[in-house]
Amino acid sequence: MNKVKLRILAVVALAAAAAAVKWFFFRAPFLYAGTLEATKVDLSARISSAIAEVVPQEGDRVRRDSELVRLVCDDTKVAASLADINYRRSLRLFHSGTISPDAMDQVGNRKQDSDVRLGWCSIRSPLDGTVLSRYHEPGEWVNPGVKLLTLANIKDIWAYIYVPQPEVAKLAPGQRLTGYLPEQRLRPFSGTILKINDEAEFTPKNVQTRAERERLVFGVKVSFLGANAEEILKPGMTIEVALPK
Repeated sequence: MNKVKLRILAVVALAAAAAAVKWFFFRAPFLYAGTLEATKVDLSARISSAIAEVVPQEGDRVRRDSELVRLVCDDTKVAASLADINYRRSLRLFHSGTISPDAMDQVGNRKQDSDVRLGWCSIRSPLDGTVLSRYHEPGEWVNPGVKLLTLANIKDIWAYIYVPQPEVAKLAPGQRLTGYLPEQRLRPFSGTILKINDEAEFTPKNVQTRAERERLVFGVKVSFLGANAEEILKPGMTIEVALPK
């Protein structure tokens, strides 16, 4: 009977030892969660005008230098036409010696200024990206500085994770980390540290537990540029990042 008990105790001890070894050597790393964001660009009017056309809808992909918004610009077009006529007339007079070089320079400057303003009537995309927001419709009047569209390069996506001081010592800009997407069974995505904030801060309020919110942490910006060619990662998703052991 004692031998049976000893065997049972031995089996239990071995199982406990195996579980302890597994937990110590093979436990999953702690993952730091962050919210994905994309590099955004706001396109604004540079001149007062009514809107003639807004080409893309929200969610549309656009190419660099493609026309996105066209303004009516009737007064700007008239001014540019008059400046061009005056420039060509003055150029003939200048060649005949009727006007001075200084006067010709002034006419040329006015033409250049009117040409620049005319170019503002066509708003083009500065990047290959996706339209996130469309704020105004054809027929509406806009003034300089009014936002018309917000674009984002979805492939250039990143997240801030918040790391306690003892762990920050292990990190450096340019270091490779791995992010995992919970929605796809922790599918891995290769990331690179872009920046580590210089000053510690309290964990942001959106962290769930009070104990974690009261902890001093450093913000670490991790980029997934190059790992999002299929555009699986999208702004607003949560990414979970593992730090080096």
